[in-house]
Amino acid sequence: MLLPSIDSLGDLNGKSVLVRVDFNCPVESVAGELRVTDDFRIRAAIPLFEELKARGASVTACTHFGRPKGRPDSQFDVAPIRRHLDSLVENVRLLENLRFHPGEESNDPEFGADLIRGFDAYVNEAFGASHREHASIMFPPTVVPSAAGPNLQREVETLLATLSHPQRPFVAVVGGAKVADKLGITKVLADRADSVIIGGGMAFTFWKALGWPIGDSLVDDARVSEVREILASGHVVLPTDVWCLPTGSPFGSGGDTEPVLRSRSVGVGEMGLDVGPESIEAFRRVLESAGTVLWNGPMGVFEDRRFEHGTRSIAETLAEIGATTIVGGGDSAAAVEKFGVASSMNFISTGGGASLELLEYGDLPGLRALRGES
Repeated sequence: MLLPSIDSLGDLNGKSVLVRVDFNCPVESVAGELRVTDDFRIRAAIPLFEELKARGASVTACTHFGRPKGRPDSQFDVAPIRRHLDSLVENVRLLENLRFHPGEESNDPEFGADLIRGFDAYVNEAFGASHREHASIMFPPTVVPSAAGPNLQREVETLLATLSHPQRPFVAVVGGAKVADKLGITKVLADRADSVIIGGGMAFTFWKALGWPIGDSLVDDARVSEVREILASGHVVLPTDVWCLPTGSPFGSGGDTEPVLRSRSVGVGEMGLDVGPESIEAFRRVLESAGTVLWNGPMGVFEDRRFEHGTRSIAETLAEIGATTIVGGGDSAAAVEKFGVASSMNFISTGGGASLELLEYGDLPGLRALRGES
C-alpha cells in the first residue's frame, strides 16, 4: 500500500508540523502523582519527533486519552503523559486531550479546521487510532500536506505482508474476551492460516458450538452458527481444559479462591478464566513448528496471577521458537512486556483494534485519508 512519507512534505525548515499520535497509555498514582506505567507508544514516536526537528520543523503532538465523553474531565487530562514525554524529548508540545471536544469523535470538520489551523503540515503516526473516522485523523489531510509516520508505515507493511506472504506454517493465535470483536478476522485467518489457536473468553462460544458445557462462562449465543462455519475449516485449535472459579468470585485484581481445572466441560455455577495445562501443551506443539505466528489477544485473565499461565506460555513459547513473530497490539503487547519477552518478538503493533481491522479489510479510514480517498 502506497502512503505518502515525510519526505513528500518537502522542506520543513521553519515549518510547523502537527503529529497525530496514540499516547493512550496506562497511568497510575505514584506518591500522589499520576505517572505513565507503560511508555511503549510514547517511545515509539520519539524517532519521528527527532527527525522532524532535525529538518528544522517545530513539532506539536496531539492524542486522545481515555474516554472523557466529549468534555473536559480531570481524570483524563494529558498532564502525566506530557510530563513523561518531556522527560524523553525536548521541544515537543503536546495538546490537551482531543476527546475533550465532542467534535473529535463525531468527525466534525469545524473542530478539524480549528485543530489544524496554524500548522503547515500533518503527520499521522497514530496507527492505533487510524481505524476511527475521527476529526484529527480524517480532516487534516484534506487541507495541508500530510504524510504517514514511519511507525504507521511499518505497521501497515508488516501486517499486510504477514497475511499475504507468510512463511509457512502460518499460525494465528486469537484470544480475548468477546468473539464478536474478532469474528471477522478469525474467519479471514481460518481461511489463510494453517492453524488458528483460540483462547480467552471467546473460546467458550466455540465450545458451545461443539456442545461442550460452558457453565456461566462468556458466550455470544448470536454467533454460534458463524463459529460453526469457522470450525468447519478444520484449521481451528481449541483449548480442551480450563481453569475455573465459582461464578461471582473476584478475579482480575486478584482473589484467594483456588481455581479448579475442568476438561471439555465447565460446571454449573462456574466460569472459565484461563486455558489449562493440556491446552498449553497442545498449543506449544502447534507453535513449535510454525514459520510465522500472528498473536492477538490473551488466553485468559492474565492480570490475575492465577490465570496468567496460558498467556505467559504463549509469550514465552514465541520467544523461544525460530518463527517470525508478530504481536498484534493491545493486551498481547502488554503481555509480552509483562512477561519480559518483548525484545524477542520480531514486531509488536501499537494498535489492537486497528491491527484487526487492517488484517480483515486490507485498509483503514485513516490510510484512505492520507491517500486523499476519504
